[in-house]
Parts: sequence; C-alpha cells; structure tokens
Amino acid sequence: MMKALIVYDTVFGNTRKVAEVVGEALGARVVKVSDCSPADFAGIELVVAGSPTRAFRPTRPMSAFLRSVRRGMLSGAKAAAFDTRADLATVDSKVLGVLVRLFGYAAPQMASRLVRAGASLAAGPEGFLVTGTEGPMKDGELERAAEWARSLAAGS
Repeated sequence: MMKALIVYDTVFGNTRKVAEVVGEALGARVVKVSDCSPADFAGIELVVAGSPTRAFRPTRPMSAFLRSVRRGMLSGAKAAAFDTRADLATVDSKVLGVLVRLFGYAAPQMASRLVRAGASLAAGPEGFLVTGTEGPMKDGELERAAEWARSLAAGS
C-alpha cells in the first residue's frame, strides 16, 4: 500500500467528512491543515488536499499552508485536490453561476500549488457537493468520494 497523506481544512464539517472517507479508502493518515507541516510530506507517495470553496478559493489556512510548501518538496509524489461546494443546480442564482465561471473553485487552485511543489497529478481536481451553504453533504457524495479515492490508488 502506498504512503498517503490527506490534508484538509473545514468550516462546517463537510470537508472533514470527505477527507475521512478518502483517508479510509486509501488507508492514509488524515490531518487537519492546522496540525500539519510541510515536514509531514517526507516519504509521502500521494498527498491529497481538501478544502471547502470559500469566496471562490481554498480557506485561508489551507492557502497559507500550500504557500509554505516549497518547490521540489513533492518531487516524485502524486497529488490530488478536492473541494466541497454548493450544488449550483439547486442554488437559484444566475449571478453565482457567472461568478463561479469567472473565478472557479478551490480544488484547481490547490492542485496547481501541489504541482508547483513538484507533484504530478494522480487525477484532476474534484468537487463534492453540499446542500445549502452549510451542508450536509448531498446524498451519494461520500460514496462518490470513496470511489474517487480508490481511483487515485489504482492510478498511482
């Protein structure tokens, strides 16, 4: 089994739930970003970063952490990123849809930072849907997260 690390931040607990499901599927250590340091990446073969999308980007603690991960720290490792986000199909806001198209979600930004640190992507950035602003997770999303995690393991 590969040595994997799941680093996440959460606001309402939804991203924590996804991180735990991904960690369980991978047999990986799951660490809240505030309890993680770049030194935790030593020997890691796969790192997965997760954050809720807040104002079209990762949380401030996750963004600060990813900025602290220097070029080359993840050389030879695989990486993936996920976010939790509102389901635009259930949010009645054309303005929000336009803003999302302009500014995007947290996962692509986190994936870009991981690649900048030397990792190669095991999969493209992924988003898992919550109902409303605070959740809970939309039905089936935790199962989808487990399947996504298994695909990361198979692709590494």
